[in-house]
Amino acid sequence: MSPETPTAPAASVRQLTVGFDLDMTLIDSRPGIRAAYQALSAETGTFIDADEAVTRLGPPLDEELAYWFPQTEIPAMADRYREIYPTYAIEATPAMPGAREAIEAVQALGGRAIVVTAKHEPNARLHLAHLGIEPDAVIGWLWAEAKAGALREYGAQVYVGDHVGDVRGARTAGALSVAVPTGPCPEPELREAGADVVLPDLTALPQWLAQYVAAQAV
Repeated sequence: MSPETPTAPAASVRQLTVGFDLDMTLIDSRPGIRAAYQALSAETGTFIDADEAVTRLGPPLDEELAYWFPQTEIPAMADRYREIYPTYAIEATPAMPGAREAIEAVQALGGRAIVVTAKHEPNARLHLAHLGIEPDAVIGWLWAEAKAGALREYGAQVYVGDHVGDVRGARTAGALSVAVPTGPCPEPELREAGADVVLPDLTALPQWLAQYVAAQAV
């Protein structure tokens, strides 16, 4: 199944569609992002605490770069980071436990699994291809509430993520928010943000999804 973005279905079609965040939901991007920040720091001579940076994964890149660079330098630094990212981050980044199985569980039920992420879309595609994870669509450059546009376009009934920003995106789209506390946000914070369901990690998703689909059919 190709990860290329297909045409979104008409709003009247109620095919099961489940959206997934990428960083710290499907992939443990901390090792790769840490390595990319360390390389950017060495190249620019600007101190970046890469260990601290990877505790804040989720928001757009520009927000993290603002901790380390003057505002006027951020666009250029963001471009350079994205350029060097494939060299340092792709091979270093593993899948989260249950990630591949979660995508396949949606597809086995006749549904579509889409990835909606704040990450630079070409780099998101590189991660998924490297790990052999094959969603039906990949949509990048969207954070928090902005994810709602893609979720609505594809008719997603469920959005799975690890960050309170993902919860906000799901709720803005009118989708069920399924959260996993595998990123920077612990379970109480996700529930307080309005998550409808909190699973321990993606290994629990196939069973939950089967129950969800069965309940919708009643």
